[in-house]
Amino acid sequence: MMHEKFKGLGVALVTPFRANGAIDYAALERIIEHQISGGVDYFVVMGTTGESVTLEPAEKKQLLAQVIEFNRNRLPIVLGVGGNHTAEVVRQLESYELSGVDGILSVSPYYNKPTQEGIYQHYRTIAQASLLPIILYNVPGRTASNMTAETTLRLARDFENIVAIKEASANLDQMGQILKHRPKDFLLISGDDALTLPIIAMGGEGVISVVGNALPVEFSSLVHAAMKGDLSTARKEHLRLLEVIMALFADGSPGGIKEALRILGLCEKHVRLPLVNVNETTAKRIYQAMADAEVVKL
Repeated sequence: MMHEKFKGLGVALVTPFRANGAIDYAALERIIEHQISGGVDYFVVMGTTGESVTLEPAEKKQLLAQVIEFNRNRLPIVLGVGGNHTAEVVRQLESYELSGVDGILSVSPYYNKPTQEGIYQHYRTIAQASLLPIILYNVPGRTASNMTAETTLRLARDFENIVAIKEASANLDQMGQILKHRPKDFLLISGDDALTLPIIAMGGEGVISVVGNALPVEFSSLVHAAMKGDLSTARKEHLRLLEVIMALFADGSPGGIKEALRILGLCEKHVRLPLVNVNETTAKRIYQAMADAEVVKL
């Protein structure tokens, strides 16, 4: 079944850059191998963590092609295609070579602040245009617009190819309503690393993670233990990694995760404006938290 590919630990891949701003494909390959060997279940390419809004159209196509090549059919790939101009999102979908892609992650429209009916019609248009399964993405902290449980459930019921939602509202009551009333096989996926354990304990099916870029072994242990009902192991891993997660987001994302990847020697820390690197205090905090969690040595 098409939704099965999106259970477990999905990782929102960073896009590594060189000092001159070019995409660092050698680093990208290292990061992909690091995650596959670490137990990740699927990749999300060009989400928020991948700095997709700063990538040129030609870069996006090349980046997707390279991820598909480096992956070599080992893990499912989800492509981030979203925006606040519905017709343009459809045009983007139509412009990609999607033969190596398993699903689409599409963020709820930002900035425009549409009504719930506007959000529904936006996704309705995308669902009718897409041949691939779609994961909704609700992240009101970035979009300034919450997609309610009612809208999510309406979309889940009305379109067979809308198979999941990445929920990053941090509203456990809202997620509970989705879990209680969702259609059979519709997935609720955590969009917050720190809430992964409680969301899976409620009945969610995994996470699309930022921290998994750097710590796939540790985070996959948490996710897979929780999904098996081994809450003792999952709780232990959650508490071990909590300070790391907090440090990674203290000065914005993906600046924090790129600092962690730099510490691990997997890529440089460069981001594209208007993002900037984490400050020195946060960089030290990230290193100390990783050392305290025993994933690096002091």
